Amino acid sequence: MRIVVVTLFPEFFDSPLAGSLVGKARDGGHLTVDLVDLRRLGKGVHRQVDDAPFGGGPGMVLMVEPLAAALDPLAGTHRVLLSAAGDRLTQATLDRWSALAALTLVCGRYEGVDQRVADHLVDEEVSLGDYVLLGGEVAALAIIEGVARLLPGVVGNPGSLASESYRHGLLEEPQYTRPAEFRGWAVPQVLLSGDHARIEAWRRQQRVARTRQRRPDLLASDPGDDFPWPPAGG
Repeated sequence: MRIVVVTLFPEFFDSPLAGSLVGKARDGGHLTVDLVDLRRLGKGVHRQVDDAPFGGGPGMVLMVEPLAAALDPLAGTHRVLLSAAGDRLTQATLDRWSALAALTLVCGRYEGVDQRVADHLVDEEVSLGDYVLLGGEVAALAIIEGVARLLPGVVGNPGSLASESYRHGLLEEPQYTRPAEFRGWAVPQVLLSGDHARIEAWRRQQRVARTRQRRPDLLASDPGDDFPWPPAGG
């Protein structure tokens, strides 16, 4: 897969793209990330990319012309504007994008981006969440990581993707590892039982209980709690 990032700060991506699974995905040929420096496409000798908003108001707005110069050659890719006004990013969105051959991420900055970019030059507008950052670079990194881990051959155990949070409308169950007891805090006994059917039932119950408590909006319908032991028990 190829991901193109249009940004005023390409150096922001140097270290994150070189490390962890993203770096391995790039080294292994699963993922290519190209950075387009928007400043190089700015107007005039000063490479201007922003201007005061029409109608007045605080801040500066990224101009349509440099962004058009960056995005026109990328018309064959799926182009996404990263903006606080966009639709909230979800796992389903990442799943959809991971099936694409090419994805372009446009990093907003300053007070925002000329609306004509959203209206005519991109395919969708997405927000990382209900808050505002200095720009879209952090969101772009989150998307690159979220998409890269879904590409075949990137994650060592593909089975780990099937039971994680937001699969099947549920949050993931609590996880434990050795030691079985630490400072008097014991691992639930069912996980030590070796009874795989009971363990899977316990995990299912935990997923339902945790989702109901923390993210009830994810539950299209209440799956119920018909299991033989309490959620936090042992």
